[in-house]
Amino acid sequence: MSKILITGCNGQLGTELGALLPDAIKTDYDVLDITNADAVKRFVDTNKIDTIINCAAYTAVDKAEDDFDTALKINAKGPKNLADTGAKIIHISTDYVFPVSGPYQKNRPYKTDDPALPESIYGITKRKGEELIWTGCPSVKNATIIIRTAWLYSPYGNNFVKTMLRLGETKSDINVVNDQIGTPTYAADLAKAIVTILPQMNRENSGIYHFTDEGVCSWYDFATEIMTMAGLPCDVHPIPTSEYPTRAKRPAYSVLDKSKIRKVFNVETPHWRKSLQDCLQRLGR
Repeated sequence: MSKILITGCNGQLGTELGALLPDAIKTDYDVLDITNADAVKRFVDTNKIDTIINCAAYTAVDKAEDDFDTALKINAKGPKNLADTGAKIIHISTDYVFPVSGPYQKNRPYKTDDPALPESIYGITKRKGEELIWTGCPSVKNATIIIRTAWLYSPYGNNFVKTMLRLGETKSDINVVNDQIGTPTYAADLAKAIVTILPQMNRENSGIYHFTDEGVCSWYDFATEIMTMAGLPCDVHPIPTSEYPTRAKRPAYSVLDKSKIRKVFNVETPHWRKSLQDCLQRLGR
């Protein structure tokens, strides 16, 4: 029976995976610093790890603009260290690897082989992580899966859903951008997909895949649905991104094409509204 390591176990996805894989070894940075190559190799060898699910990441998108070195260490060098062990690996990446402007920006769902031309430090470092996993790593001889996802939320940690619930309880109205389009992803759905993929991993189906829930919406649409489902009397007003400037550039359109992951691994991609309802129920709403 294979031994599985979940890094970033205290994050949204790591927590959901830990519940589904109770026998897995779970670490966060206080137990295993993935940026320390020697420590990673020693830990994997000592614990006879067969498969690594890397949920560890530097995800403070705006802060990363002024903290390139730390973001690069965690998002790029860390994944390379994990891949260098030769274990099978499932690595989580992001829609931010795609351009937010210019001729390569799409207005249809991004396929896995569309040009990855990130423009934020977060996106640049996550893309570098993808590249380092593939370039010169022994694990490429083994099973290697990169899963790009987007707009992740769950009952755990800090995320858009929990922020909206907090604002909905304290404010009568809020402004939310309506010109950034994507798909919310329930961490529990991604965790289930990963568990489905695990026994199917091999060298032949190694590659980059996309996973989000189904459907398309703006952050304004998402916020409105959260308030409605939670029964909060907070009015949500649509505003353009220009009225809510951020340090890092956000994708105007980052819907991901999931046809490849469904075809190869037969994973389920529930509609985001159905999954939002489940999350709110778990939060007691």
